[in-house]
Amino acid sequence: MSSDDHAARAKEALGFSRWWLIAAAAGMMAVVGPYQYVWSSLRSPVARHLGVDAAALSTVFTLFVVVQSLSQFPVGWWRDRHGPRALCAFAAVLAGGGYVALGYATTVWQVYLVYSLGAFGVGIVYTVAVNTALKWFPDRRGLTTGVGTMAFAAGPAALVPYVRANTGPVVAQGAYAALLRNVGLLIFAVVLVGAVVIRDPPEGWREKRADGDGDGGSGARSPSQKQYSWREMLGTWQFWVLYGMFVAVSGSGLMLTEKVVDYATHHELAAVIATLAATLLPLSSAVGRLVLGELSDRFEPARTMVASFLLCGLGLFAVVYFGIRGAGAAFVAAVVVATFFWSPKYTLFPTLVADYYGAKHSSANYALLYSGKAWGGVLGGTVTGLLVASVGWDQTFLLGGALAVAAAIAGLVVAPPER
Repeated sequence: MSSDDHAARAKEALGFSRWWLIAAAAGMMAVVGPYQYVWSSLRSPVARHLGVDAAALSTVFTLFVVVQSLSQFPVGWWRDRHGPRALCAFAAVLAGGGYVALGYATTVWQVYLVYSLGAFGVGIVYTVAVNTALKWFPDRRGLTTGVGTMAFAAGPAALVPYVRANTGPVVAQGAYAALLRNVGLLIFAVVLVGAVVIRDPPEGWREKRADGDGDGGSGARSPSQKQYSWREMLGTWQFWVLYGMFVAVSGSGLMLTEKVVDYATHHELAAVIATLAATLLPLSSAVGRLVLGELSDRFEPARTMVASFLLCGLGLFAVVYFGIRGAGAAFVAAVVVATFFWSPKYTLFPTLVADYYGAKHSSANYALLYSGKAWGGVLGGTVTGLLVASVGWDQTFLLGGALAVAAAIAGLVVAPPER
């Protein structure tokens, strides 16, 4: 079925262009992204407000990653059976309310509680947004998932100047609370609008071809009509290879994201180099998701993934090489390259899961794979932190590059499951 046919069938089912669903999904992703990408700018102001050392909040981000990752399977299971709208409304309350409540938290445990509740809301938004693209765009899965995941990384960039201007040590307490309240209300409003717009396709919205060879909802590239449940998917070796790849690449990328400034400082690079690398990292991440997502629509997604992860690993090797040599500009360029080819995993993996296992249960199926981000967070944060202390910075970053290359090699054996 051509893209024009898919678009026409979708418009007939919706009453409007299916691209409005992607716009709503991207808007929701953009406003919940600050939970992940703005926390580094909030941790010290929150600690100062509580009158505690910032180290007391060091586990908040780790807990966010774990809750956001592990919440997606039950959310995806529910969404596949009952639709996304009530879930999105619930997410608006959790994610919006989390930021508002953060402004009024007076103890450390309250910060952990409200940020974890917000993380659950972020998990809902993430799985709804990604799988809206998978369900409505079997012909453009790479591009449309790329739009949503790009918004998650790029949207928070617009908030960083506003956050920093209202959280400095000389800013009044009222400005701090107002900032968090305003961001929370923005999250609530945008996600609530998304709850009104987003919906799942009805059964049979794409009619099968007369010869019975239609995809039956399994995806434009899928060679069979079989729709795998999550239990059936777990019974295939391909899933476990993909899961190992997801954990390995998550570990290498999250290591770079968390430690790039400290690594630059270790090699005594100028402060402006560390700042530039940290600033360009999320922007490179956002663009990489969109560009590689579009390429995966034009080429076989698994092969696109192999090339992406290989270049990510080579980029990390270059980060080490130029860091040792003290070449600041080349160091920043290497960080940009490594991130550009790491971040598309959030576009390529959901596309491949829908291609291999069908779109009907894609929310639950991809959520199971996405749970690997929790292990990747432990690997990229705690484990690599211990390795830095025991074997050194350069060896740890080289190991990160090796993990990405290993994921690329594993990708060479991945193939659609037996039908």
